Amino acid sequence: MTKLAALKDRLMQDAEFASEYAKADAEYKVIEALIQARLSAKLSQAELARKTGTTQSAIARLESGSISPTLATLRRYAEATGAKLEISIVPGE
Repeated sequence: MTKLAALKDRLMQDAEFASEYAKADAEYKVIEALIQARLSAKLSQAELARKTGTTQSAIARLESGSISPTLATLRRYAEATGAKLEISIVPGE
């Protein structure tokens, strides 16, 4: 096991850390899904921006996680990449 993995395992024993980690992980999964949808559609950020009516820098901010997108933004992004937006709320642990 690497030192980083061992550190993560140790920190995950703390309930507060584990909760915050789960929140951040969920956000990164959304970002990863956005980028994967764009790449699967073989679109550059600039091409996607044109299709969604925004700027390349706005797409970059969205994909970096520096902004919180609205549902309308996520819907336009999905449609422009030929994907389908699905959002679910599941019971907590």
